[in-house]
Amino acid sequence: MPNYNKVILMGNLTRDPEVKYTSGGTAIAKLSMAVNRNWTNKEGQKQEETTFVDVDAFGRQAEVIGQYLKKGRPVMVEGRLKLDQWDDKQTGAKRSKLGVTLEGFQFLDSGGGGGGGGQAQSNAPAASGASSAPAASLPEDDDVPF
Repeated sequence: MPNYNKVILMGNLTRDPEVKYTSGGTAIAKLSMAVNRNWTNKEGQKQEETTFVDVDAFGRQAEVIGQYLKKGRPVMVEGRLKLDQWDDKQTGAKRSKLGVTLEGFQFLDSGGGGGGGGQAQSNAPAASGASSAPAASLPEDDDVPF
């Protein structure tokens, strides 16, 4: 049976990306996104659900993300799901967390300030391996849930 592991997310950053470097000089960026889902329930009431997703980026993409993205900025990421597992040092319990390893990304606004809408392209240089998939603009009244 074939396997396929691909995820595409559009959302807003919940904090500034953290960029660190390995001893070999490879950049690693850790970012967190809030992805909203809006719908109307059976009673006609508007509902909203927010999912928070941690994303890891590597190499030149990590450097570009650290340089141009800040808390509140909208971004589209493409990547693969990755399950991290570890033992809790305090309780000894097994822990796990599902996250995304970035393979490509696209800026969703022009880079002026925090969240909000805008055009799909940025004035920032394209990251190597950045996705060429079309991106939709976000509505102007899109609120960051924090």
